[in-house]
Amino acid sequence: MSLRDFAAYLGVSDRTVSNWEGGGASYQPRAESQAVLDTALDRAASDAKARFAAALGTEGSAPPATGRIEVESHKFLPVFIGVEHAGRLRAHMTPSADDQWLESSSARVDHPEAQDCVLHVFACGIAVFHLVQPHDPTALTDLAVWRYRSYASDLPWARDKLRDLLDEAHASVPNPEYVLSLYWLTTGPWTGDAYDAALRLLSTPSVLVDRGAPGGPAPLDGTVEETLLATGFDHPDIVSFGVRGVSTAYAGWSGVAYASHSRERSLTIDELVTCELTVQALWCFTRQIQQMIEDGQDPSMPEQYGWRFLRAAYSRLTTARAQETAQHVLMREAIMKTSGLAERLRAAQDALRESVG
Repeated sequence: MSLRDFAAYLGVSDRTVSNWEGGGASYQPRAESQAVLDTALDRAASDAKARFAAALGTEGSAPPATGRIEVESHKFLPVFIGVEHAGRLRAHMTPSADDQWLESSSARVDHPEAQDCVLHVFACGIAVFHLVQPHDPTALTDLAVWRYRSYASDLPWARDKLRDLLDEAHASVPNPEYVLSLYWLTTGPWTGDAYDAALRLLSTPSVLVDRGAPGGPAPLDGTVEETLLATGFDHPDIVSFGVRGVSTAYAGWSGVAYASHSRERSLTIDELVTCELTVQALWCFTRQIQQMIEDGQDPSMPEQYGWRFLRAAYSRLTTARAQETAQHVLMREAIMKTSGLAERLRAAQDALRESVG
């Protein structure tokens, strides 16, 4: 493409592209520009991606295959407990140093199966359990079935744990109703396109499970996974946010799957977890407002967490920040899109504003 054509393709000015070219190897585009360029690369034809990778010396898009699957599962179980209960719990917790705009505190709690479990309590009235559970399944189908079957114990466990912490009657503690997973893939037996398909399947595990089986979620025939890995798997709700030579990453409605190929350049698990905690807390917050409306109530929240709070949250989660890298922007945009949080924030904001007016 000519400079002018390339600028039009990206939706930027001719001068912007001229600045990129004239800046030389040391030039660093702004985060918004990096995100635009990374998105364009992700959508480019395979031969264009191959030329780009060859120029950078990053032809390998995945780590060498091994004979086993090693994945770290991160589950997030959010529940609305209200500002008063949140304040009581936070009084005995460690305040978080991250994301001061969404104030929270945390403490480790015991879980019968998780390697680690941290309860994050947000001042706006949301509690989120974060469970870390390493796995080495023989197949992705096994992991998918475990995920759905473990709901049956994880959700009531979270409710009982909150009841004990709050010293409340069982009936007064609401049920967690949403479980999102983040899979950090360490090793796998796949190569080439099969590796990419495996990450897609991790982000949308429902295609490997019969969730309506009489005895509970059951595995589909093993040939389903084999076929999808061999022929490729795609889904309209899956969004890629990986960077070639750096990571393979997908976000879906069920969660996120991430594999790092360059530890120095890729996102860290802490960065992914922080983003998910924020998104899940606000998703649960807006779900509470939706539930009030569906129950025939005028939705209301304490003034400091009213419609202005949601307006600020929407801006922070949909606007690139100067300190963000392109990978952070792509991650946040992918998770926001697949979770539907942007639309939920706007709807909840409008509902609270109308109830006040």
